[in-house]
Amino acid sequence: MAGARTLFYKEVLRFWKVSFQTVGAPVLTAVLYLLIFGHVLEDHVKVYGQIAYTAFLIPGLVMMSVLQNAFANTSSSLIQSKITGNLVFLLVTPLSHWAWFLAYVGAAVVRGLVVGLGVLAVTVWFGPPGLVQPLWVLAFALLGAGLMGALGLIAGLWAEKFDQMAAFQNFLVMPMTMLAGVFYSVSTLPPFWRAASHFNPFFYMIDGFRHGFFGVSDVEPWISLAVVGGAFLVVSAITLRLLKSGYKLRN
Repeated sequence: MAGARTLFYKEVLRFWKVSFQTVGAPVLTAVLYLLIFGHVLEDHVKVYGQIAYTAFLIPGLVMMSVLQNAFANTSSSLIQSKITGNLVFLLVTPLSHWAWFLAYVGAAVVRGLVVGLGVLAVTVWFGPPGLVQPLWVLAFALLGAGLMGALGLIAGLWAEKFDQMAAFQNFLVMPMTMLAGVFYSVSTLPPFWRAASHFNPFFYMIDGFRHGFFGVSDVEPWISLAVVGGAFLVVSAITLRLLKSGYKLRN
């Protein structure tokens, strides 16, 4: 696994060298969301009957940042390598598909967690959400980041130019994230939209993650864990199959 470790280090170094853009910018975006929505709704909305809206919003923003940045890390790295032509230097190495998967997804998890911790550190002063069950927080953060890192690899393998990658992110990842209960509890939605939300796997990531902070959620955390874990296994299996076949890597 020496090759996997080297590639993992290269991927971590790649985003850390431009951390002002890859870490600082997402943290600033999350703070702006918090300031705007928190200021407008803090005195008007109570969630689960007792939780202040700002405190409720913080875990959602943290998890949203984790998911979006984990996806962005693998997808942007692979598409940039394909377009600039330096992907050939990886293709000539004797790296297995498992090494590619572990390195890229591992680096995506690191970036997602770093951004998430940054968002939490900056926003927690506005309304401390507490930390009732930290193991749930850790489990959903790792699974969610791993799932999105693997999905980013699929997007990077499929896309051949930047506008295709932008379409994947803008028309799939962003809507599913924003409609997963980041800014609201799905229990407040009308019956149709509440039922529709349960078909969104991103909802289970955010709801389970939020459960670790408050001990309450819209769905039982074990159900959320089963959904997210199953989705991670499916997406990972597809990613490994594509990597093993060399899908759009050697074309």
